[in-house]
Amino acid sequence: MAIFSDVAVASDRATFRAPEVYRSIADTGYATYLPAQIGPARAKDMLFTGRVVTAAEALDWGLVSRVVPHGELADAALDVLRACCAGAPDAHAEVKRMISTSYGHYDRMTMERSLYGPEALEGWRAFADRRNPSWVPQDMHTQGRL
Repeated sequence: MAIFSDVAVASDRATFRAPEVYRSIADTGYATYLPAQIGPARAKDMLFTGRVVTAAEALDWGLVSRVVPHGELADAALDVLRACCAGAPDAHAEVKRMISTSYGHYDRMTMERSLYGPEALEGWRAFADRRNPSWVPQDMHTQGRL
């Protein structure tokens, strides 16, 4: 969600993760947008490992634009909203259109294909059963779901 926000304000307690590969989902939206947002190496780290990214890392990487103390989140988000609303809508739309061209276009067909194959079924079953999917080597199993 943060990568689709025009200005992302996060709590200092927030974490970010892209665990779709654990469910056999080739999220081509993330694969398209994350490299442009945070760089290819960091995008691969998030998308291949499903690791948890802290709010501080997300700010450093450019995934969010502001991190504030948890108790100040609502006020900070409203301040951003007020500032955005003071700008001209057509000017905002043109700026957003230009920025959005840097992201490219995602491959919806590949993502949809990944949602309906046998790996996806196993991924969802493993998630529901709180176990590792069958493609994880036995000696690399972790406790519970990934």
